[in-house]
Amino acid sequence: MDASVALPRSDTKVIGLISTAHFLSHVYMLVLPPLFPLLKDVYGVSFAALGLALTVFNVATGLTQAPMGFLVDRFGARAILIAGLIVEAIAFMMIGLFPSYWALIALMAVAGLANAVYHPADYTILSASVDGKRMGRAFSIHTFAGYFGFAVAPVMMVFLLGAVGWQMALVIAGGAGLAVALVLMAFSGVLKDETPAGAQAGGRKPKAEESASASGPQGIKLLLSLPVIMGFLFFVGISMTNGGFTSFGVSALVTIYEAPLAQANVPLTAYLFASAAGVLAGGWVADRTNRHSLVAGGCFLLVGLFVACVAAFSPSLAVVGVLFALAGFFSGMVAPSRDMMIRAVTPAGSTGKVFGFVSTGFNLGGAITPLMFGLLLDRVADPSILFWVIAGLSVATIATVLTAGSVSRR
Repeated sequence: MDASVALPRSDTKVIGLISTAHFLSHVYMLVLPPLFPLLKDVYGVSFAALGLALTVFNVATGLTQAPMGFLVDRFGARAILIAGLIVEAIAFMMIGLFPSYWALIALMAVAGLANAVYHPADYTILSASVDGKRMGRAFSIHTFAGYFGFAVAPVMMVFLLGAVGWQMALVIAGGAGLAVALVLMAFSGVLKDETPAGAQAGGRKPKAEESASASGPQGIKLLLSLPVIMGFLFFVGISMTNGGFTSFGVSALVTIYEAPLAQANVPLTAYLFASAAGVLAGGWVADRTNRHSLVAGGCFLLVGLFVACVAAFSPSLAVVGVLFALAGFFSGMVAPSRDMMIRAVTPAGSTGKVFGFVSTGFNLGGAITPLMFGLLLDRVADPSILFWVIAGLSVATIATVLTAGSVSRR
């Protein structure tokens, strides 16, 4: 393979380690929704009450992700990343061990707090450890791992549900996180960051003026700048669009088609695997154009079109799977351009706080969307309205994407 295409061994190791952690973080976001039709009866609660568990998770992450970014920039990313993974893994194991609704709510808050470490720590380590000329591919692979985690989670949970029951399924999922945390500890020496110690070990070193602006009032001013605010709103739109599919898409299909849970999970699985493929394709596109906002806007338009077809025409479940896959592919294509637009406006020494802050938009959307769609499914006679709302959210996000892109090019 050509040297310009191949990644050096050190870069490959860093990307592999960080992407594995990112993979698990996304698995944990989706271990519960495939079980919702079952958990509704287990806990004796409504879909809205189950949606509240996801809302609590996302609120906890959203409230702490930006502060976590400041901690990452100040104290380093490695230990914070490993600690977050361990805490989140244990939280999901305990959800399986203690089948109480209020235990679920409390433990989802703990898991959400732990989940706040990933984006600030991951992007800081990648930015400091990987050659800048390969950063687009590094971001693409990292994001692909997250989307692949989304894709694997429903399949894994349905399989484990049938094999060992829902409680042991959650215990096994948590155990995987503890195993990955041990691997990260074993290879932590290759993970650099932008702190002084990280720079001495080979990480990216901030310039003096960048270090001065990285904390305190100047750090807050950076987060409130127009490019970063636009990035935040961009993340909100992405989260609400994707959340419509992942939170209650399966539950809507079960009701509309009176299909078994495993069968109704197939379109969602197609959406998620296609999203992962779209991320890789999006990385290839992002390397060949600077018009990232136009790429993202076009993709969101297509996502809205495909999901509107599901709502408007009530096709067979097989066709729904195809439409979900197409929507997922173009949804995934957005991600590399998203990350490159954010990095372009981020000074060295501020990667943790900027990515932590804009990623809070992802959690704000994630907090609103499950509760909104849970209430919708509880109260409307026609669950296909859910897909009309997803289509509308996708189209509405286009304005945010184009604005964010125009600001980042100034």
